[in-house]
Amino acid sequence: MSGAPDRPGRERAATEESSGAQRDRVRPPAPEPLPHPVVDNHCHLDIADGGWLDTGAAIEAARAVGVTRIVQIGCDLSGARWAVEAAAEHAALVAGVALHPNEAPRLAEEGRLDEAMAEIERLAGAHDKVRAVGETGLDHFRTSADGLAAQEESFRRHIDLAKRLDKTLVIHDRDAHHDVLRILDGEGAPERWVMHCFSGDAAFARACLDRGAHLSFAGTVTFKNADAQRGALRLAPLDRVLVETDAPYLTPVPYRGRPNASYLVPHTVRHMAEVRGDDLGELCAALDANTERAFGGSW
Repeated sequence: MSGAPDRPGRERAATEESSGAQRDRVRPPAPEPLPHPVVDNHCHLDIADGGWLDTGAAIEAARAVGVTRIVQIGCDLSGARWAVEAAAEHAALVAGVALHPNEAPRLAEEGRLDEAMAEIERLAGAHDKVRAVGETGLDHFRTSADGLAAQEESFRRHIDLAKRLDKTLVIHDRDAHHDVLRILDGEGAPERWVMHCFSGDAAFARACLDRGAHLSFAGTVTFKNADAQRGALRLAPLDRVLVETDAPYLTPVPYRGRPNASYLVPHTVRHMAEVRGDDLGELCAALDANTERAFGGSW
């Protein structure tokens, strides 16, 4: 391979977590290892934020604390291509490919959505380690009203693709709970689907679980203002819960605002165990097994 999976990646713009002050971009220290391996089921190794210059180093840092596998998510065409190459190169990775909800309106305006979707379909079938179509979905926070139709069209086409290729559907939902469920109900959800970075309350969690979802919790569940998400976490059955970073975003407490990476998952897992009242080892074992089921088997 050409070495693409070790490139630094796309530089991240200003963080949504910033309050205007200069961010501390020093990587946090490694936490205590977990008692059982877990999987970071949503990561963006290709997006730099004071980031790793070497993909292998990021994987090894995660492995050292018990995060032994990672789902690398591509959000645009270049990221999707990179995800497929990285998964083929690194045993610890599998890939998801899609057009992010905020990417779809731009492509539609340029008249390139059909072309881009054809490329995503090609990439989704390019390697057996491409396990997911995602992240796709809806984002009512960053997309203006005139882009919502294209966003919904893209979401529907990704749902269809996941079903036709028997891939896991990974859903991005920002301020769009009702419309995500409306479209899923209209199209029919695939056999396996994940609510990435779950942001709803217990009632929305129940609606997703009743439709077959796995709920994935990121560092946001550790934030002070995340009481609603913690209520959803308590409600979710042990066999339907996943953990993720969404790195380099959403770094868990106590390092919120600093660069995130898969090796920081133990902070989120320990918080989840405390919130749920679970034994830490039992929760880790469940997270590991749940991720295999959610993404179509081991790797």
